[in-house]
Amino acid sequence: MCDLSKLDERGCLGAPDFIAEIQSPSTARYDLIEKFNLYEAVGVREYWVVFLDEAVQVFLLQPDGKYDNGTLYETGKIPVTIFDGIEIDLNDIF
Repeated sequence: MCDLSKLDERGCLGAPDFIAEIQSPSTARYDLIEKFNLYEAVGVREYWVVFLDEAVQVFLLQPDGKYDNGTLYETGKIPVTIFDGIEIDLNDIF
């Protein structure tokens, strides 16, 4: 959460700014269609899908409220765009 006003004693009110999910082959359709559409609709700014075959697809919410086409990372570092200067090294994940 970037907006602390969204937090109360019960948890998060509204959408988080960042979600990273590990994609399961058994739920791929649900994750990549249903959740994608839900997260886009509620305004999750950055959505990462972590694939078990050692890749991460990053979707960024655009000013029009829609996600971009996504960027697939298989090596190197991934910038966490909602935070200046923070990167996740894929070698630390896989």
